[in-house]
Amino acid sequence: MTENDFKQLSLSDFLKDRLSSLKTEHSSHMGTGNLKDFSEYKRMAGIIEGLSLAERELADWIDRHTRE
Repeated sequence: MTENDFKQLSLSDFLKDRLSSLKTEHSSHMGTGNLKDFSEYKRMAGIIEGLSLAERELADWIDRHTRE
């Protein structure tokens, strides 16, 4: 992403893209089967769950504030 791209994105667009990208990266890492142990699996699952929650909260916030 270039500086001009960043300036053209709203904060909400940037956060939506970044959260989605992070969730995809962590999901892909889990999908490779290269996790060391169950503890690492639980940690990754928790990160993905947290990112999903953040995405939903952001979407809800955007929805509430764009309807007004």
